[in-house]
Amino acid sequence: MKKTSQILIAGSAFFPLFAFAQQLGNVENLVRAIGRIIDLATPILVGLALLAFFWGLIRYIFSAGEEDAKKEGIRLMVGGVIAIFVIVAIVGLVRFLGKALGVELGGELPVPGVK
Repeated sequence: MKKTSQILIAGSAFFPLFAFAQQLGNVENLVRAIGRIIDLATPILVGLALLAFFWGLIRYIFSAGEEDAKKEGIRLMVGGVIAIFVIVAIVGLVRFLGKALGVELGGELPVPGVK
């Protein structure tokens, strides 16, 4: 009984997707929707990756003589750089596919004051 209620609660989170399913009727609308999601998430993800990089740099600088702390700092810096590379590559791929399919991506963000 408990598992069934958990499945129903988790499944109800996807009801809005079914309500808007008709809007994503073709490839162009699907690419536009994915582009909007990526445009909104990109600054947040890049910011988190930069934060990880700088946190690793701080750990590396302030680890005086501690080899484990230095290795952890280097690991965080490398992870941050890889994350930034992956994010930029995904954004570039989506924009390339959008242009190849003839879809105009970009535009204004739905946040007041941000363009």
